Amino acid sequence: MPDWIEEPPIPGSYRSIFKWGAPDAFKHPNKRLYKLMKETFNLTENDFLKRHNEGNEPVRCGHKIGLSKSHISALTRIVGPDNVSTDDYSRVKYASGKTAEEAIKLRNGIVDRAADVVVHPRGKDDVQKIVAYCNRNRIPIYVYGGGSSVNFGLRPSKRGVTLVMSKYMNAIIELNEANQTVRVQPGMLGPAYEEMLNSAPENLGAKRRYTGGHFPQSFEYSSVGGWVATLGSGQSSSYYGDAYTLVISQEYVTPAGAIATLGYPATATGPKINDIMKGNEGSYGILVELTMKIYRYMPENRKRFAYMFPTWDAAVEASREITQGEFGMPAVFRISDQEETDVALKLYGIEGTIIDAFMRIRGFKPLQRCLFLGTAEGEKNFARNVKRQVKKICKKFGALYITGYPVTQWEHGRYTDPYLREDLQDYGIMIDTLETGVTWDNIHHLHKGVREFIKKRPRTICMTHASHFYPQGTNLYFIFIAKMKHIREYIAFQDGIIDRINRYGGSLSHHHGVGKMLGPWMEKHLGRNQMEVLRALKRHFDPNNIMNPGGQLGLDVRGKDWRKIK
Repeated sequence: MPDWIEEPPIPGSYRSIFKWGAPDAFKHPNKRLYKLMKETFNLTENDFLKRHNEGNEPVRCGHKIGLSKSHISALTRIVGPDNVSTDDYSRVKYASGKTAEEAIKLRNGIVDRAADVVVHPRGKDDVQKIVAYCNRNRIPIYVYGGGSSVNFGLRPSKRGVTLVMSKYMNAIIELNEANQTVRVQPGMLGPAYEEMLNSAPENLGAKRRYTGGHFPQSFEYSSVGGWVATLGSGQSSSYYGDAYTLVISQEYVTPAGAIATLGYPATATGPKINDIMKGNEGSYGILVELTMKIYRYMPENRKRFAYMFPTWDAAVEASREITQGEFGMPAVFRISDQEETDVALKLYGIEGTIIDAFMRIRGFKPLQRCLFLGTAEGEKNFARNVKRQVKKICKKFGALYITGYPVTQWEHGRYTDPYLREDLQDYGIMIDTLETGVTWDNIHHLHKGVREFIKKRPRTICMTHASHFYPQGTNLYFIFIAKMKHIREYIAFQDGIIDRINRYGGSLSHHHGVGKMLGPWMEKHLGRNQMEVLRALKRHFDPNNIMNPGGQLGLDVRGKDWRKIK
């Protein structure tokens, strides 16, 4: 096996910025996955003897600070000197998300953009003063939550100020058990949020334990505010709902003034401003407080189950029947196509086991069979019934029950799979994802069309799964692994995949948001009239275009010029 890195990144290095997740956490390809990569990319062990562009050099920004000393002094007077940073490392760290393109450039010491100054607001009063000051002086503002953006959502295209929300604005303000809601600050990261709710009797004086129900793969380093700002979905969203449905009300600071939406469960008072603000990705204002739905926490009732389907068609049809069955939804609900199933069985250590041998004997052939993972949650009789109904439907479509063991294996790695990225990039192997929403009647057309484009590139792995389900459709999550030499090659390939998704009738994004990366496709995807509505809202909330300018949501930059903005 290669000499995978096991040490935390050097403090102050580029690697400490682009590395996924916790500095001291790692997940390496196992022997089966390592063998697959060597075979697919025609590599030998000699190709894994030396790592390249590890990013261990000290961070150097290379962009002079554009703000005057008087502006920086004014911001310092608002938040205090300990909460303002202009050093190279801070400016680069808080200008960077987790796109593959950003990681590749940082490995090579390339810093595309950096804010002039990084500010840590202590509360909504600080945010109001900062936004008012920046609006008067036409200073751009960008917002940093957990830093897990995968679409250039954090990129300070026009310099200015980055506000980091997680240092201070990271607490639960109030738990309302009568309404089963929680009022929370936007900078609170997923693990802290969930732990507080799970331990609500001890932490918040509650009578019950609760869960937020939102578990994206970026859970460890994504914020509650970020979930809502990007319309995120979690790995249990088929039951609990995605961020759009979880948020009840919000409070924003905008250049046009503060907005606090009302927390009614339903209201008929015209188009809902609450809905308008969801998913605005920092283009209209800064989210400073939100009220979220919560659910009773009953892990003792969780039921795990996994099935193997003979074909992708069978897995899709069974999934549609489950979502339209009106008996309740599984929480974790995930089907993998043929190629992802093959890789997953290697990754989770199932290939070559007794379970694998049994499946082969029963006629479930490699590169035809498709894996379904699921859990049922909630009240014990409800969870039991969901599992029972799922079993009936899976059996009807020829699936084989393979116990809950694969789900347990998947749970162990549900947040750590992205850690593989650094190991692969150390040897010039790219792994990245793009996702899309799709209706049931178009899923096979989209799946086939996008896969055809990806597989036309020689020696490229393309894994696809659906993991968020609705009665009217699902999502497709395309993961590609390829050996690439140049960043230009990667960008062109990624753009081609996005073009295919759009051409074959998928949504431009399902749960990662749009950012600046997908902005150039927004008008083509939504149409001019819808984009003009979004731009009209932008002009109202942010007449001086200081809120995350430079291509976010495609609102102020047409075409792909966002990469060239200075």
